[in-house]
Amino acid sequence: MPIIQSVERALKILDLFDEHKSELKITEISEMMGLHKSTVHSLLKTLQVHSYIDQNPEDGKYRLGLKLAERGNLVINNMDIRRTARKYLLDLSAKTGQTVHLGILDGREGVYIDKVEGEQSIIRYSRIGRRLPLHSTAIGKVLLAYQPLNEIELLLKDYEFQYQTNSTIMNEDIFRKEIGKVKQQGFAVDDQENEQGVRCAAVPIFNGKGHVLAAISISTLISRVNDEEMNNFVHLLKTSCNELSEQMRYVNE
Repeated sequence: MPIIQSVERALKILDLFDEHKSELKITEISEMMGLHKSTVHSLLKTLQVHSYIDQNPEDGKYRLGLKLAERGNLVINNMDIRRTARKYLLDLSAKTGQTVHLGILDGREGVYIDKVEGEQSIIRYSRIGRRLPLHSTAIGKVLLAYQPLNEIELLLKDYEFQYQTNSTIMNEDIFRKEIGKVKQQGFAVDDQENEQGVRCAAVPIFNGKGHVLAAISISTLISRVNDEEMNNFVHLLKTSCNELSEQMRYVNE
């Protein structure tokens, strides 16, 4: 299947932006893309006309446009799992006071598709649409651990273990043991492995065929939630995810 170069370049420009690079100069985009400024300018103007790219009037830097949020919401709002899981996220957040996330697997990463802020939580690093490493997040570990063995092998082939904190697992053998433990105990924990001072637990959600659809996580601050409370949160997570998995049997069949 032939690739249309201009479309591919435009999509790659959109992929340059993330939570660390929310705004970019045209010279930065040109360097990162390896393209002449005039070519990049034409691509940006086309994206800007259709509201996929916006330009800061104060400094001329480019940023993602509102059309992406609009289209992203259309996709997310049409997900059965998100609609069905919403009440469980609200219930878990109300019972624990913590921030609760719903995540799915997308390629070699997880991605948040819903979130409920906890009244007692001051965690603000997350957002719907944020992508998650498989090796350093509780949701990522759960989503990987319950894949078929052949899928696990494909996902781990040449996997890049990027450093996040001093607690991040950086070795494939150790990580394989970790996901084995996750599957055995039915939940995953990220103990300051992705964000310093933050500990998360996650539990999988299955469809009627036993395939993992998504995972729900609870994010806590080490300084505010002790081990006993965390164990209670895991119990609540398991109860909610078991009920949700039962519901998803009928939604997906």
